[in-house]
Amino acid sequence: MTSKETFEPDINRTSNKWFKPSIDKAVLRELSQRRDAPGWKHVLVFTLSLSGLGFLCFKVWSTWWFVPVYLAYCTMWGGADAIWHECGHRTAFKSRRLNDIFYYIASFMNNFEPVRWRASHALHHNYTASVDPHDFEVEGSIFWVPKNLLSFLIIFIPGIGFFFLHKSLYREILEHALGIETRVMRECIPDSKKRNCIWVSRLFVSLWLAIILFAIFVGSWLPIFLLLIPKCFATLNIVWGVTQHLGLQEDVKDHRLSTRSVRLNPIASFIYWSMEYHIEHHMFPSVPSYNLPKLHDAIKDQLPKPQGLFRAYQEIIPAVIKKSKNPEYYIPVKLPGT
Repeated sequence: MTSKETFEPDINRTSNKWFKPSIDKAVLRELSQRRDAPGWKHVLVFTLSLSGLGFLCFKVWSTWWFVPVYLAYCTMWGGADAIWHECGHRTAFKSRRLNDIFYYIASFMNNFEPVRWRASHALHHNYTASVDPHDFEVEGSIFWVPKNLLSFLIIFIPGIGFFFLHKSLYREILEHALGIETRVMRECIPDSKKRNCIWVSRLFVSLWLAIILFAIFVGSWLPIFLLLIPKCFATLNIVWGVTQHLGLQEDVKDHRLSTRSVRLNPIASFIYWSMEYHIEHHMFPSVPSYNLPKLHDAIKDQLPKPQGLFRAYQEIIPAVIKKSKNPEYYIPVKLPGT
């Protein structure tokens, strides 16, 4: 499959027509307006919160208090995923330049090489969980199918990522930095962007090495903990992140059947930047995340009722068990009017 073919909609095995809810065009146009102020507000609060937790980590370093403070720091660090996502859609700010600047910063924090992930995330939105062409965000991510319940539960253990470095994004970035053409590069990234992917990967690896050398220079592991490996301990973020699509129907052109919206407390919602309104986001990705609650109110009569995390996991855990035995199983969704 060539890069050009990857983005052609007519090769999808399912119907090209996605379900779209009814919404007044003027309302949708208003909700799609992008503004700089909400983006700056979120990024500044995020930066101050992360810096404050980082300072606390420094103060309690070498004590047992470091463990809970560091886990809180890593959870906040995981919020860079939401900034990466929103800036990747260029909806966080009105300014394209601001979106791109923070997209690259958040990409480094997430180990998401930005060229690769802009291409694969566009593919994910075009073909959400479709089998052909391949949705590269299925693997080890949102439509991941665990082999059994244990392999699902261990992803929530802080630091478990160290045991899977050979399958991690660290490895993918290293391969790209060495000029190795991985499957995602071959099938997803346009030929004109592959060289950019390689050079940005080399920049990321150089920054990793600089952090390690700085840690050696100051004689402390703290820079590595604060700047290099927080994603390995951001497992609390997985609790809400994995709910997006897990256990739901694949290869279907209705986001209500393949995507899940949940409800979170205000702190988690801030870290996630309202991406718990995930059905709404997939239906209208041009709507900024800070307008998703308003979008939900406009179309809620056409959507499944949102779930709390507890209710979502009441569905997800049995689905993981059933799907490990029957790959064709999926959670049936009750739609309005059915």
